[in-house]
Amino acid sequence: MKKLIALVLALVLALGCTAALADPITLTYAEVNPLDTIVGMTGQFFKEKVEELTNGSVIIDIQASGVLGSEAQVLDNILSGGDTIDISRLSAFALTSYGCPKAMLLSIPYTFASREHFWNFANSELAQEFLAEPVHLGLRGLFYGEEGFRHFFFSNNVEVNGIEDLKGLKIRVSEDPVMRGMVSDLGANPTVVPFTELYSALQTGVVDGAEQPIANYKSNAFPEVANTLLLDGHTLGAIQAVITENAWNKLDADQQAAIMEASRLTQAYNAELSAAKEAEVLEQLKAEGCKVVEVTDADAWFNACKGTIESNTAAYADLYQTIVNMK
Repeated sequence: MKKLIALVLALVLALGCTAALADPITLTYAEVNPLDTIVGMTGQFFKEKVEELTNGSVIIDIQASGVLGSEAQVLDNILSGGDTIDISRLSAFALTSYGCPKAMLLSIPYTFASREHFWNFANSELAQEFLAEPVHLGLRGLFYGEEGFRHFFFSNNVEVNGIEDLKGLKIRVSEDPVMRGMVSDLGANPTVVPFTELYSALQTGVVDGAEQPIANYKSNAFPEVANTLLLDGHTLGAIQAVITENAWNKLDADQQAAIMEASRLTQAYNAELSAAKEAEVLEQLKAEGCKVVEVTDADAWFNACKGTIESNTAAYADLYQTIVNMK
């Protein structure tokens, strides 16, 4: 009997050591913004929750500040079969040009009347359909979030006080066709510049202005070279995180369940974080001497963009109206 007990103990110890020595699965998470931004903090919360809920068997390695490239470069890397990136935090409309046309509806100017309006959508069954849209690309949606309304900001040598002052200015945009259309509607010249090159483009006059959520504007030090912030709130900075199917399939059922629970918790965390962080940063900017211009003629901005709104929602008119009606 003693020999049997000793054998059982030895087996238990051996199995325990094997489990302890098993290497955790490391998933690389791409983030274009610094860690102290709303999206960076959201990524860190997700990391903490995944590692906690999997007891350290899954590690999230966040590569922030665009070290893995712009959102488009990250997507191109993933979709070309690269295996260096497992999870990416994207602007919700980034997948539009990759065969996910519904995603475009989230970037239509003046769609969301408020944060509450966006969260009514993000927490709905309809949002789950949107998250599932890139499945044909080998991507699985994890969670939605937001980083505040996006506003225009302008170089130190440019005087802007209203919509009429945008005429002829070079405004940096991503490759998103909706954003290009909106800037054109406002009388400015849309100029595509990679986000990682935006600071120098503002500094050297390649562009006269750009647009970002307030927290990103400050965290990326843009006030140093573009100290006028115009609060037009043209779109809400909707975001989503996606994981590759290759990475997903590396996980066992318990780890997959933990990832989804971490995603649910992260979405709720982001909702609380974003509003508080944005208000805090705006007060800091004002205290530091940033010129903050309030928009008092919101209808003029909306009316100027009607062409882009109507042309980009025509194919999904009913679906778009459903989102609009969620306010």
